[in-house]
Amino acid sequence: MEENNEPKRRAIRSFVLRGGRMTPGQLKAFDKHWQQQGLNIGDGTFDPLAVFGREAPLVLEIGYGMGESLIAMAECEVEKDFIGIEVHKPGVGRLMLLANEGGLDNLRTYNTDAIDVLNQCIADNSLHRVQLYFPDPWHKKKHNKRRIVQPEFVELVRRKLQPGGLFHMATDWENYAEQMLGVMSAAPGYKNQADGFAERPEWRPVTKFQNRGEKLGHGVWDLLFERID
Repeated sequence: MEENNEPKRRAIRSFVLRGGRMTPGQLKAFDKHWQQQGLNIGDGTFDPLAVFGREAPLVLEIGYGMGESLIAMAECEVEKDFIGIEVHKPGVGRLMLLANEGGLDNLRTYNTDAIDVLNQCIADNSLHRVQLYFPDPWHKKKHNKRRIVQPEFVELVRRKLQPGGLFHMATDWENYAEQMLGVMSAAPGYKNQADGFAERPEWRPVTKFQNRGEKLGHGVWDLLFERID
């Protein structure tokens, strides 16, 4: 039997792990609260009843940054449970700090790659909503292949959504918005909830970043697609 000595192809990542030190408060929150609020990919399939102690609509957000908007949503939609996924540890620490200051118990987080979490931890047909807000636009054309919204990814999301569940995306890059719309419109098993781009739904807070961009004349595009099959 011939040995295959060809190097394995590395999966294309949609993110770059940036440097950045955690503040003392973020580090303290991470160390103190990870056991209660953190989720580990090695634990296998996520069990909402075991983690949250109830059965409730489950919302998953990919790439929540420093966590302020996810905190706001968890505070406003207390009837739902939230899972965040973020690769940058300072953001995870900040989320835990804010969650504990606000006494939130309907929020947990992974600190790893979202694709691995979706593949290894999230059961099919289990999510009420998936949120992807302002992902890295990889604006140079040669880097567009790194954009997370690709046919394989949206099919993975579709499988994890419940029938009738929503995939909600937002971006401030028009070119990426157009690509998202094209990919989603061609994806089987989805229905656009708007005629093209959608109005910002009430559950997505307007961030300081968005406010600053809009004052400079930058646009923001929301997309809402329902799983129908």
